[in-house]
Amino acid sequence: MPSSTPFGACTTLSDVLSVLRLADLVGARLWIDGGWGVDALLGGQTREHGDLDVAIEARHLSSFLAALSSQGFVAVGEDGATSWNFLMRHRDGAVVDLHVIVLDTDGNGLLGPPEAGHAYPADSLTGRGELGDRTVDCITAEWAVKFRDAYTGDLGDRADVLALCRRFGLPVPCQYHG
Repeated sequence: MPSSTPFGACTTLSDVLSVLRLADLVGARLWIDGGWGVDALLGGQTREHGDLDVAIEARHLSSFLAALSSQGFVAVGEDGATSWNFLMRHRDGAVVDLHVIVLDTDGNGLLGPPEAGHAYPADSLTGRGELGDRTVDCITAEWAVKFRDAYTGDLGDRADVLALCRRFGLPVPCQYHG
């Protein structure tokens, strides 16, 4: 999903850590994706982020949504929202972009109707990174680059891809050359 700053929002490291604590409280495992996932892989924040992208198993969604709601998050109801990909926004501006997955028998995170073929490959869900004072599950560097190569990236995507490729010795996709 292309990076953007929804509604002019800014989601801070403090916001991210608060969301992670809420997930811990209800026993919901989150995989950090998007720009914050890149920052986790790089070990610290590199730029501002409009939202926090997370993959979450469908079986944990209800309890996690209840926890978010109890802390002032509400569904945005944006165009294109689906039951497997939608935004929750806090009254103070933080935005969580939820990617609801169902793990199949091979560990792939199916996103949306199976016939659509959208998934987080099992290998992509094995990343580990650091945000603040904690280790987090996140999308691996290789897959973070592959996912960004699937659409026309913006300046944030360019910076993310180049930083990941440099740090992890990955080839730079053609669209990010020059």
